[in-house]
Amino acid sequence: MEKDFLKNNNIKIFISDFDGIFTDGKLTVYSDGRTSKVIDYKDIMAVANIIKGGIKFAIISGEKSAAIDEMQKKFPMIDIFQNERNKLNILKSLLGKYQLTPENTLYMGDDINDIECLKYVKYPITVNNAHDSVLNIENIFITTRTGGNGAVREVADYIL
Repeated sequence: MEKDFLKNNNIKIFISDFDGIFTDGKLTVYSDGRTSKVIDYKDIMAVANIIKGGIKFAIISGEKSAAIDEMQKKFPMIDIFQNERNKLNILKSLLGKYQLTPENTLYMGDDINDIECLKYVKYPITVNNAHDSVLNIENIFITTRTGGNGAVREVADYIL
């Protein structure tokens, strides 16, 4: 889908998956069992810009992560859900909480556990290195950037 579909939007909430969107989807495991993920600072700035632009922001992740905990510390005003297997139920509860509709909602996800949410909202977005089943969703916007490399910033710049 062309990026013009993001212009002149009525987006009130930006909801995103985390791994594969804010990260490159890789997990570094050290010999002592510690793990780490890398987040592009452009994407952190994107969240700040989205919030400044008056759009609510939320993360719904299927995993629990220290990287997501750091996002919560940096942005205590955003809604964060970790270790969630039914993302669509969380998305619907967020819309109820803020009295919004799918027509006001952007969802950004990259894998099969995001498909229900991507099909539910008016503004489905994915990264260009997403799973094939996501890339083939009808009317999905595909970023030029890969997950973990400024894709959230790319979308934020289009919608703001």
